[in-house]
Amino acid sequence: MTDVAMSPNDTGQGQKLSKATIIEMLSGKFERLPDIDRKLFSYGPIYLAGNAGLAGLVANSLYRRALNVSQGRFTSSLPMAVLPFLTTAALYTATVTNPIMSGDLNCPTCILIRGALVGVVGGGVYPILLALPVNAGLATRYSSAPMPEKGNVLRFWMNLSKPIVRKMYAVLLLQALFGTYLSSKQYDIYLKMLKIPDSDSEELHD
Repeated sequence: MTDVAMSPNDTGQGQKLSKATIIEMLSGKFERLPDIDRKLFSYGPIYLAGNAGLAGLVANSLYRRALNVSQGRFTSSLPMAVLPFLTTAALYTATVTNPIMSGDLNCPTCILIRGALVGVVGGGVYPILLALPVNAGLATRYSSAPMPEKGNVLRFWMNLSKPIVRKMYAVLLLQALFGTYLSSKQYDIYLKMLKIPDSDSEELHD
């Protein structure tokens, strides 16, 4: 995989296409792809987001155990599954899928890095950061664990979170690998789209 990709901006006559024209051209080529490629491109981010939702549930469970929280199981699990799912799907679409489909992202290395970062941030870091205040609030409400004194708040939460973050390392790595794999497959599909002849040129040949 090279760092220099074919560009939809090239018309073969040294002319630049408008963004609207590029989007329309790529959308037309996308519809002519094999069904399996279209499904992977469209639904791949949903699987990544689904993993993020599972990571949210794992982080939530770890914090509940650490803080001895037994109440509010459903009320804490629902946002911990839904919010990482929605955030990861939106992040991936905004930073990878949409730029590819608008012809703004032609660098394979950039695509892989973005995919990995979205996987780690949306599907690993964000669930951990979200689970902390959710379960801290429950622990305070139900007095399930002793809360820190004013001067030791930051140290208390850092010490509590360290073993949880270590247990989440495998999830972070999995999300990074999955994000990288998905973005690489989307880039391959993008290259397939670029190789499909334009409808106008096919009509001329007919």
